[in-house]
Amino acid sequence: MERKIGIVYFSVDGQTKKICEKINAIFKAEQLETRLYSLEDFNANILEFHTLIIGASIRYGKHNQRVFDFISKHKTDLNTIKTAFFSVNLVARKVDKNSASTNPYVIKFIKRLNWKPDFLEVFAGKLDYKSYAFFDKIMIKLIMKLTDGPTKSDHPIEFTDWDKVARFGLQISAEYKCALFDE
Repeated sequence: MERKIGIVYFSVDGQTKKICEKINAIFKAEQLETRLYSLEDFNANILEFHTLIIGASIRYGKHNQRVFDFISKHKTDLNTIKTAFFSVNLVARKVDKNSASTNPYVIKFIKRLNWKPDFLEVFAGKLDYKSYAFFDKIMIKLIMKLTDGPTKSDHPIEFTDWDKVARFGLQISAEYKCALFDE
């Protein structure tokens, strides 16, 4: 039985979901069987997947506790299949913080979990002041001010490098196809 690729995401403002949809579209174009789930809707058996990708966004310097709990709960099964993890955060807009080895949120999260996914990446997110609740808008503006980011914009600013997202998806696709060929 050919196992599929699963993509699970936790998204606050929708950018992580959008990135997962892009990766899923890459897999579909490669004619790979995939399933896309929000973390809240995931009810599958992890072992039915050849590869499971988990995408999570950052809010106020942390990944959501539900993402941590999900990985912790399923770590034994995750360690028996191919896994990928990516983080979406605005700090990754900076060249010196846009890789898994330099992004402080990814480093801290993976270390706290004591988990080593097969693929690890970080993508810059989207800044959309108009869509934020009042408190979030104030807090994010403060964070942007402290990190030399934009504090005013009437339009969303998308920092996501879509070519980087595509390369990540194609790298996982190539690994998956090689594994199928070897079986």
